[in-house]
Amino acid sequence: QVQLVESGGGLVQPGGSLRLSCAASSNILSFTVMGWYRQAPGKEREVVATITSSGRENYGDSVKGRFTISRDNAKNTVYLQMNSLKPEDTAVYYCNGRSYYGLEYWGKGTLVTVSS
Repeated sequence: QVQLVESGGGLVQPGGSLRLSCAASSNILSFTVMGWYRQAPGKEREVVATITSSGRENYGDSVKGRFTISRDNAKNTVYLQMNSLKPEDTAVYYCNGRSYYGLEYWGKGTLVTVSS
């Protein structure tokens, strides 16, 4: 069973930075795409950023220019560098992986709170 474990969430002031990590229990090259999603209270889950096995990145409009997704295949880890954080970035952030067979895996999430 593939497991994805997020870490790095916490409380940060507006304008600050955080780096989230997603550690996979299997080789992340087995995923055609990995990504970060978030869900704020009372809102639907939305895509934050995705990265394919070939390294192509995509970002949600609200985070473009502020967040960067990356992957370290040797460590089976995907990262999300978040800069210039805003209160509206407050949410639970989830790691996602989609296999070449179409199976999807989710982590349990890590809470990011942006507040002064």
